[in-house]
Amino acid sequence: MGYVLDFDEIDRTDIAQVGGKGANLGELARLAGAQVPEGFCVTTDAFRRVFAEAPRVEALIDRLSGLDENDREQIIISSAEIRRAIEECTIPDEVAAAIVGAHAGLGERGAYAVRSSATAEDLPNASFAGQQDTYLNVIGAQEILRHVSRCWASLFTDRSVTYRLRNGFDHRTIHMAVVVQRMAFPQASGILFTADPVTSDRTVVSIDAGFGFGEALVSGLVNADVYTVRDGDVTNRAVARKELAVEADPAGGTKICTLEPEQQTRPVLTDAQAVCLAQLGRDIEAHFGRPQDIEWCLSDDEFLVVQSRPITTLFPIPEAADDANRVYVSVGHQQMMTDAMKPLGLSVWQMTSTAPMRDAGGRLFVDVTERLASPRASAGLVAALGSSEPLVGDALRTLVERGFVRTHPDALSDGTPAPAAPPASIETDDTLVIELIADSEASTSALARDIRTRTGLALLDFIDADIQELRRILFAPRSYQAIMASLDGATWLRDHLDEWLGEGHAIDALTQSVPHNITSEMGLELLDVADVIRPRPEVVAFLHRVEDTGIDDAHFFDALAAVPGGREARDAIDSYLDKYGMRCVGEIDITRPRWREHPTALVPTILANVANFEPGAARRRFDDGLRAAQQKEHEVLERLRALPDGARKAGEIKAMIDRVRTFAGYREYPKYGMVSRYFVYKQALLGEAERLVQVGVLRRADDIFYLRFDELREVVRTQHASAELLREREEEFRAFRTLTPPRVLTSDGEIVTGVYRREDLPTGALPGLAVSTGVVEGRARVVSDIGQADLETGDILVTAYTDPSWTPLFVTIAGLVTEVGGLMTHGAVIAREYGLPAVVAVPGATVSIRDGQRIRVDGTDGYVEILSERM
Repeated sequence: MGYVLDFDEIDRTDIAQVGGKGANLGELARLAGAQVPEGFCVTTDAFRRVFAEAPRVEALIDRLSGLDENDREQIIISSAEIRRAIEECTIPDEVAAAIVGAHAGLGERGAYAVRSSATAEDLPNASFAGQQDTYLNVIGAQEILRHVSRCWASLFTDRSVTYRLRNGFDHRTIHMAVVVQRMAFPQASGILFTADPVTSDRTVVSIDAGFGFGEALVSGLVNADVYTVRDGDVTNRAVARKELAVEADPAGGTKICTLEPEQQTRPVLTDAQAVCLAQLGRDIEAHFGRPQDIEWCLSDDEFLVVQSRPITTLFPIPEAADDANRVYVSVGHQQMMTDAMKPLGLSVWQMTSTAPMRDAGGRLFVDVTERLASPRASAGLVAALGSSEPLVGDALRTLVERGFVRTHPDALSDGTPAPAAPPASIETDDTLVIELIADSEASTSALARDIRTRTGLALLDFIDADIQELRRILFAPRSYQAIMASLDGATWLRDHLDEWLGEGHAIDALTQSVPHNITSEMGLELLDVADVIRPRPEVVAFLHRVEDTGIDDAHFFDALAAVPGGREARDAIDSYLDKYGMRCVGEIDITRPRWREHPTALVPTILANVANFEPGAARRRFDDGLRAAQQKEHEVLERLRALPDGARKAGEIKAMIDRVRTFAGYREYPKYGMVSRYFVYKQALLGEAERLVQVGVLRRADDIFYLRFDELREVVRTQHASAELLREREEEFRAFRTLTPPRVLTSDGEIVTGVYRREDLPTGALPGLAVSTGVVEGRARVVSDIGQADLETGDILVTAYTDPSWTPLFVTIAGLVTEVGGLMTHGAVIAREYGLPAVVAVPGATVSIRDGQRIRVDGTDGYVEILSERM
């Protein structure tokens, strides 16, 4: 059992023994050109040996493991208790002797840095940066031993515990090593990022530099000089005023010193030094194979590297077919689902789509490079995406103006199809919508019937072939024509109503309560379910218990039926799920749990409907919307008839209103049909997965979610699955969930953030895209999880995005604010249908707006104002 390892005995494979920091330092010490202060690591064997002789510590960790990341006060108390217990432990003689001997081998008279190195630290998918402790200028063997104990204890700082809880790490599986390293006494130090930490551009090196120890920068004691280096040149430098520095205290430890006035504004580095340091960073990046966050110091005019870790916050770059500059637009921002998707979900969506999609970070992106490179397509693309969401349009416009994509006349001559021609005109005929819906439903019914007898490779082949049938329905020319008739008609109406009456927003009222809108019907029909439950107090009480304490979904219906009045409630919910049970949050990802699989997800919304509405609310809501649309139509037509040539104008507007109302509801149906089909696929695939579990190929059925479709086919064919691949995919997905996907991303890794270029906003207002007219004030309810939504009538929902599964909440709220969205995304469509003022694509809305604040939503002009802290 080895308690100490020298740096020359360590490489990046030794994380289990020396932790992330120790492994990276050992690897850096092997890299030619990287000067690393010499040292050794106290291994995790020493840590485990101490714990083996401290049963009280183990008991305290057991208690800590039962906490939630939100149990802030208890985390602080329990963490402090564990740290005290660890520091009070006596270091076993063998361990102490190994540490003292290694220290003597380096030189007992010197000063040392004693640094924590956890086994879940500085990893590719989780940095844990700043979570554990470092001690500088430690002098003498006994002080080193004491600070080794303090480093062990720092595994349980409250910030470390909270970080592990948030990221799903088990406290018991993470161990602590300690780095003991000869001190450097630098004239300057800092941090180097081999990618721009703000834009994520991988072609830029960003350097923060200050005088003395780097702790002054890390702690925020001083502002850093910032140098930007690209292709061997300093492209930007910002020299800060630096009044203080952290330096070594002769008695041990560090102290804060005041710099001489002439040094306070002096650049820390020359341009030549910055370029030299940037090249060192590139060499280290190349060695580790990914962008790095590097701690450095300058001592005796030589750069020393004291740490390098992967930058875990960078969004990955999609793989490209060539080295040309490429531009990617987020699919999730168009689909109102920006969460990370599992591999099976990604691959099934790619199989369904006709667009050239690339995946990165668990999200999908469309490569729009060829469009931007074509003069005849670029302007149209920017305008089209900009009209859907201005931030995407502005980001693309920025890249075009910058010349990021080289424009050439023959950009589309490689076979990329030209922009689609306008669809052929179709008659305003309700029977077309009815036929399209009937075709989809018949096809899905045939799928559900025919898939039952398929297993093994025959099942995978059947689904692969059936996706072509799904594409036939999704992209049928008549279906496309119906949708475009609604979209083009709405644009025509908005433009002409604005031109003739100065009231373009009247379109929102005119499109309330349209027929055949499966998504708005879904919200209203859950009100009907509430009508069944409301007069049954025992059922209401049961559902409150489910909401408060939870119940296994598999036993929910049986438990409900056992309650007086429960059979009727069960039948109402079951009937609702027969029609809508394939829906869920993030439904474009086939791996997400559906309402049919997770019926208790509907309980909070059902209870809110029971409390907030009277019987018959669904019918009244629809009738009220229809009446408002009819009244608006009458008003508009009367005003038009009073104008010169008014009869003609009124006739044209009336015809277009009829056209839009005929086809507007169908806009929501294709996605409903698609997720209905996805649920059939999912049930069949999980059945096959259960068979693989029974024969020992998989540990659990949902392992298939971490395989792409073609990989799953291979597992079924060979009856073998790589446990290591599945474990890596699961860890990767967990890391992807923490990333925020960009709207627009380049092949350099640069996240291009569009902005609203507006000067018409009230002071302090948050700009966004107006998608449903009207102004409303109310209490903001900031909701991240639909299952935790606690809404009352009149509240304003503030969330990151809303896909169709959020629609049942829309019957309660008075307004909507989202961070993601466009004019024709589902939340916007349903907000207009329900007559809710809505503003979408509001950057950082869930951070800028706090739960409970009183806000004003202006869905006419597109902004949100914060009126007061609390209602």
